[in-house]
Amino acid sequence: MADASKIGTDWQADELDAIVADYFAMLAAEQAGVPYVKSHHAQALMARTGRTHRSVEFKHMNLSAVLSELGLPTIRGYKPKPNYQHAIFAAIDRYLAAHDDAWTLGDDRLPPLPSASPSLHEAPTPFSSPFNGEGDHDPKGSAEPELVEGAPPSSPLIQLTDPPPLGQNTPRPEGLQRLVRKFDPAARDARNRRLGLSGEHQVFHFERARLAAADRPDLARKVEWTSQERGDGAGYDIRSFDPDGAERFIEVKTTRGGPRTDFFLSRNERAFSQEEPERFRLYRLYDFSSAPAAEGRARLFALKPPLERAVRLEAEVWRAGFLRHSTR
Repeated sequence: MADASKIGTDWQADELDAIVADYFAMLAAEQAGVPYVKSHHAQALMARTGRTHRSVEFKHMNLSAVLSELGLPTIRGYKPKPNYQHAIFAAIDRYLAAHDDAWTLGDDRLPPLPSASPSLHEAPTPFSSPFNGEGDHDPKGSAEPELVEGAPPSSPLIQLTDPPPLGQNTPRPEGLQRLVRKFDPAARDARNRRLGLSGEHQVFHFERARLAAADRPDLARKVEWTSQERGDGAGYDIRSFDPDGAERFIEVKTTRGGPRTDFFLSRNERAFSQEEPERFRLYRLYDFSSAPAAEGRARLFALKPPLERAVRLEAEVWRAGFLRHSTR
């Protein structure tokens, strides 16, 4: 039974530590495909903390919001709610500092690193075309094109979504910003080669299936996993096509976090996007979970140059070179 004296009061540090640890216990079970009952966990937390069921559920959704921005998977069914109690940031910091394995939850269920690129004669996975066979268009009829291409029907592998609107972004609370700086989800995703290649592999098949569904199996067979065939220096990962035959150069950025998780864009990738603004696309693949739940689809939005319309680009490192002295 809830403690009436705690209703409307902030959670204390020991209570926050308990719910953070319990959230990660459920998340680990979900990622491993081990059955668990959320209501049993909630009841145990209510008994331990004296908090109401509503308060426990809301705190779970707060945790989803923070973990989503940190590039971590979240528990399905706990929709992220960013109305944070600021003390929750310190509790998450304490947990992550003591449990480095939290960053690898579900990694063992990702596909193994490919030893070679997929065969061009391999049959693409069928599904209803997410773009309905259409190219870029603006359904509102405005002069400025949409950032996301086509309508967003679902596929068995990927659900298309809209990108986060840049103009409506609100600054991260300082505690969350400090967590992002400390644990750097963009750098962690960039270092996770298995995650990146798994995302590229899924997009490779997504593109082939998209073209096959548009009655262009000839183009589907020509889709190339460029980063595997030719190396990482091209400025994009996958060469695909529009149904009319126009080339599409795709850079894939994958995260297990949410749509607002930071990512790295290399100088070469940005330069290529500026050189090929009509043909370059950045695919942001997020909620890339290894959990075997049936509803566990990854989500994707596509950005077209200029990328500054959709994301804020900030310099993280500088390349240093030495000046050459004249011999004259």
